[in-house]
Amino acid sequence: MPSDVPSDPLTRLLASPPDLPVLASLPALVDAVRARGTAVVQAPPGTGKTTLAPPALALAVSGRVVVTQPRRLAARAAAHRLAGLLGEPVGQTVGYAVRGERRSSPATRVEVVTTGVLLRRLQRDPELAGVGAVVLDECHERNLDADLVQALLVDVRAHLREDLVLVAMSATVEASRTAALIGDGTPATVVEARGSLHPVDELWRPPPPRVRRVDERGVTPGFLDHVAGCVREALAEREGDVLVFVPGAGEVNGVARRLAGVDADVRPLHGRLPHREQDLALALGPRRRVVVATAVAESSLTVPGVRVVVDAGLARQPRTDHRRGLAGLVTVNVSRAGAEQRAGRAGREGPGAVYRCWSQAEHAQLAEHPEPEIMTADLTAFALELACWGSADGAGLALMDAPPPAAMAVARSTLGALGAVGSDGRVTDRGRAIARVGADPRLARALIDAAGTVGARRAAEVVAMLSADVRAPGGDLVAALRALRHGGPEARASGWLDEVRRLERAIPASGSGGRAGAAGAHAGERGLTDDVAVGLVVALAHPDRIARRRAGGSAYLMASGTGAALPAEHSPLHGIEWLAVADADRGAGRRDATIRSAAPIDEDLAILAAQALRHDEETVAWSDGQVVARRAARLGAIELRSTRLADPPAALVVAAVREGLRREGLAMLPWTDAAVGLRQRLAFLRSALGEPWPDMGDEALLAGVDAWLGPDLARVRGSRDLRRIDMRGALRRLLPWPEAARLDELAPERLQAPSGSHVRLDYSGDQPVLAVRLQEAFGWRRTPRVADGRVPVLLHLLSPAGRPAAVTADLESFWRTGYPQVRAELRGRYPKHAWPQDPWTAEPSRGVRRG
Repeated sequence: MPSDVPSDPLTRLLASPPDLPVLASLPALVDAVRARGTAVVQAPPGTGKTTLAPPALALAVSGRVVVTQPRRLAARAAAHRLAGLLGEPVGQTVGYAVRGERRSSPATRVEVVTTGVLLRRLQRDPELAGVGAVVLDECHERNLDADLVQALLVDVRAHLREDLVLVAMSATVEASRTAALIGDGTPATVVEARGSLHPVDELWRPPPPRVRRVDERGVTPGFLDHVAGCVREALAEREGDVLVFVPGAGEVNGVARRLAGVDADVRPLHGRLPHREQDLALALGPRRRVVVATAVAESSLTVPGVRVVVDAGLARQPRTDHRRGLAGLVTVNVSRAGAEQRAGRAGREGPGAVYRCWSQAEHAQLAEHPEPEIMTADLTAFALELACWGSADGAGLALMDAPPPAAMAVARSTLGALGAVGSDGRVTDRGRAIARVGADPRLARALIDAAGTVGARRAAEVVAMLSADVRAPGGDLVAALRALRHGGPEARASGWLDEVRRLERAIPASGSGGRAGAAGAHAGERGLTDDVAVGLVVALAHPDRIARRRAGGSAYLMASGTGAALPAEHSPLHGIEWLAVADADRGAGRRDATIRSAAPIDEDLAILAAQALRHDEETVAWSDGQVVARRAARLGAIELRSTRLADPPAALVVAAVREGLRREGLAMLPWTDAAVGLRQRLAFLRSALGEPWPDMGDEALLAGVDAWLGPDLARVRGSRDLRRIDMRGALRRLLPWPEAARLDELAPERLQAPSGSHVRLDYSGDQPVLAVRLQEAFGWRRTPRVADGRVPVLLHLLSPAGRPAAVTADLESFWRTGYPQVRAELRGRYPKHAWPQDPWTAEPSRGVRRG
């Protein structure tokens, strides 16, 4: 080697670097970290920040530079690209580490890792011995691990390693906000790298009007047809390789199949592919390529040769239904920032074009940025990491966004049920063992607790399958496991066997040591077959998703209380009484969840796997006019068996009848005429005089039922008991005292007519009505009044046949002006009755009296 050529490979690289826009910003980055120890690099895609910033930092600091990437594929690709520029194999100056795989050596100075790997290292060694700088790349993606790692590193710098250099890099990072968070009291320096993207033409290609992009099953076949059609159009109209963005691996394969026969090499690209196939997609080929990729190619990978992007406009984001205990990925519209990132891939090497599979009007409605995972994802693993760090709720940590309280409460409850945290929120030894597995805490719990039951190897196989989201034909996880063991394409694509070995090594040497140990010993005595062994592992991971077939049907009820059903298409699981459900989702507007993958289990194993959900419950309910009281043994919401409860607690009886009243209304009570009359009189006084007379409306009576009906309800067991209730006596409990002493004076039941008859008042209308024979009212000069004289009685003056001859609330005026006409009409019709000319002085009579 000539004497003027540096021997250090990183020095050689930066002495003669590739022509990348970030070069001009490297001196400012080095100056910033030397002065403050922190920096934020904001650079568009294609500027070379991932390639050249780490070597520059490695020459400026003492110790290894660790670079994080959000995905394994991106970490491997970044390490290979940088090692290739150095002319070395990966594992020397440049290495990488992803879950289950590490290629590095004592000579490694730049190591690319996933954020999950760095999180594990921080928990084991918070001081990060031997590390001089950490570069957090692609911060804009805001995944949970990245947000947490950033917060923990800020904590490490503040309390353990003030010399540790921390750099955050992204194309669309919220620079000022990130700078404020990672700075040590004052914001970190923001270093901007100008991009040199070529112009990119925007072409809008919305699907035909009748083609939906997404339905309850996911991305529709019709929309995938449309995306493939846009790719064919792009191949015909434009030059260069085509990069296609779709939301998931299933859509990648679907579009790739639809492009069969095009004059180009179609290369799938997603994280579940074997390394060789990923490398093929990332390398220039002998002829034109169509790379069909997930969001992994959005910002953290370099895909050379691309001049055209076809964007389906969809992305996958985690969503959790905390009430039903269902978590998973949902398909959503890409954000505007994400769409710009994708389009930028077409302008790295020359003028390009982006075909967007939506309209310009729809584009204006897109969210500006993707929603951070912390706001939508299941937070169980996140909460466990916080507990292991010693900050159960994240207080005092530099998190970009605080976790939602409701989601954190659910997460802590889940960890408590796993025995991972104590009642004080502190992590337990069991919790640390679960965290060390490096999997979702539920799956880690299942691995640890099932190992002594089904065997370490088989437990690892099932947990690896669940971790890899392997597709289960017909939802049958047992069939999926057997296919994996035979080494099919799913096994190779998912790296399942490597994960099995890793998990097997992660099982604590002391065995399960958990609360399911006794369950495991009992189950082990039975010599479990694969059929139920898989079910047991799934049940240990998700006890709330244990499901039992509903009586007389094909639908299921899960222990969480959520209804579930197998897909309509044929599944070997149809008809099985008990299932352990690994994956289920519930579409918008649907009552029940759809079971995507499950395994058989029997009742004994279900109870053993979900001991914390096993309880006895006394229920008293109103059903078909009866109080039904039963004692039930339950597994969560699932009733195992029940017996009649002979003497139910009075409080439960009252609650059941109250619920019956709420559903069926007050009409189910025995309303006698006397009770109805009292209710009407009290309602009248409430209307006429107001407080303290009680409100007699249905709503008010139901709301205050305990005040007037409570003592009677405890004796009710059915409709017969209801009929025995003295409703008039019950209503009298609402009388206000001392005012109630004047009830008969203010709202009398009857009034005495001049004839001596005591006639009942009718309070059912807006005004009290007294229906009395006209002859009995002779000599009554003034209209009677009630409610302390405030309300006149409405008189219905009846003919001898009992029909209204006149209605008046002004008796004096009636005698004077109305009576002569009424007299003339009735004399001829009823000649046997007296019709005197002067009603003022005439003697009233009850019966027939000739005039």
